[in-house]
Amino acid sequence: MNIIEYPDEEMLVIDLSDKLAGELRTALDHRERVLLVVPGGTTPGPVFDALCAVDLDWARVDVLASDERWRPEVHVRSNTRMLRERLLVERAAAARFLPLYAKAETPEAVLPELESNIHPSLPIDVLLLGMGADMHTASLIPGADRLDEALEPHAPILMPMRVPDAPEPRLTLTARVLNTALSKHLMITGQAKRAALERARGLGMREAPVRAVLDDMTVHWAA
Repeated sequence: MNIIEYPDEEMLVIDLSDKLAGELRTALDHRERVLLVVPGGTTPGPVFDALCAVDLDWARVDVLASDERWRPEVHVRSNTRMLRERLLVERAAAARFLPLYAKAETPEAVLPELESNIHPSLPIDVLLLGMGADMHTASLIPGADRLDEALEPHAPILMPMRVPDAPEPRLTLTARVLNTALSKHLMITGQAKRAALERARGLGMREAPVRAVLDDMTVHWAA
């Protein structure tokens, strides 16, 4: 794990968006299509605002969320809604979006369909993740019902997750799939998350699931 410290969030956004764009260009030089995996939440929004305007061959880029809440994409809690509003616009509107939601009561009902749509695009070329203060990343969340399965070396592509007190199920890429990424970035801001990341390094993966993806990770942090 390599940690890059920035004087402020604005510099982090500029540098990280430049790095992601450069890595996508390099990947496009070697593959017909490339896969970009990105997180939900509010923290990466400014990076998406910068990245969506970058001049590259977006028509050959597949975009996939690292995880999703089981809600229609118009719902306020949907990661897809945020990606459509802030990343899949301007030049990046030409990218192909790979959904992590289909109309069904539970993710299990459409899991084979969603996995078959993702499988041809793997492995991940460029991965951006976030991390919560509880040391979760994607929907690899402490206390989730199938966390152990999602952390296994031979886990499937996707794992449905149910978290205590959460209003809906979630669907997440497993640690195995996240770790296939040729380039891995983690974006965090604030002293609390930096302290959580340092704590995670001394804990097991069940207590700190982010540990499962920290090998060869570049962490981008600003206070």
